[in-house]
Amino acid sequence: MTTLLVAKQMLMTLYGKYEVYITPLLKFLLALISLLLINARLGYMESIDKLTVVLIVALMCSFMPVNFIVIMAALFTLLHLYALSLECAAVVGVGFLLIFLLYLRFSPKDTLIVLLLPMCFLLKIPYVVPLAAGLVGTPASVVSVGCGVISYYMVHYIVMNVSVIASMTDEDTASKFKYIMDGLLGSKEMIVTIVAFAVTVILVYLIRRLSVDYAWTIAMAAGAVVNIMILLVGDLMFDTNEALFSMILGTIVSLLLAAVLQFFVFNVDYSRTEKVQFEDDEYYYYVKAVPKVTVSKPEKKVKKINSQTVKNTPRTRSTR
Repeated sequence: MTTLLVAKQMLMTLYGKYEVYITPLLKFLLALISLLLINARLGYMESIDKLTVVLIVALMCSFMPVNFIVIMAALFTLLHLYALSLECAAVVGVGFLLIFLLYLRFSPKDTLIVLLLPMCFLLKIPYVVPLAAGLVGTPASVVSVGCGVISYYMVHYIVMNVSVIASMTDEDTASKFKYIMDGLLGSKEMIVTIVAFAVTVILVYLIRRLSVDYAWTIAMAAGAVVNIMILLVGDLMFDTNEALFSMILGTIVSLLLAAVLQFFVFNVDYSRTEKVQFEDDEYYYYVKAVPKVTVSKPEKKVKKINSQTVKNTPRTRSTR
């Protein structure tokens, strides 16, 4: 454990010292991974489905705000859908516009949630996002989580029904719009997922705010269990075809990732908890103080070697 704490301290010191270089690098990697996943998932427009194009755009994103990465990811998605069908691009474009206006109005600081949630869906670990949002966010993060879920399922529905959409002729524009809109608005799986993730965010937030020992750990475990229960109940009621094994495995991985987040954000030592009571002219105060787990930096021992030669002193002869 001490080794992990020392490593954490070293990472925080390193980031604080080289933040001006590390932040653009992290933005570059985030943009690169998101655009590569979009190209791998869609890939209908060959002109942007190239590594050189992705690298150039990711390099641009590294010097721009995080919102610019979201805009470029949405633009790549719309271009791919436009190459598939104009109607698909139009419907998803209107959906993206409404989503951006919604999350910018209620939770503008949760940009990463809107971007990371579709990526986590593709990586089969979407459950980590509501857990993390409940741990470090606010109840307003429900809006961003819902927007991320809608963004994923809009594209997912089109990808799953691409053969049907492609088989419709250009004269069936109204039929295409109706087919896409009916599928998106009637997606019971999307609605169940939004409800499950929203309840998880609020539950985790409420529990981790409690003044009890190991509140964050209890919040993560309770959130994961409730999330699975709601998804399973939704599967039984609406036949959403949830894969139980994949859900459990993804939840376990998500819990591990949430534990890593807790280690870096909220690592305290409950064995040294202190309760303090004091008063002033108007109030009595009962304070519970839980110290953070810290470790002192190992001191470097420098051994100084004198380069000067030591002169031998003459030996004295003993006399009898």
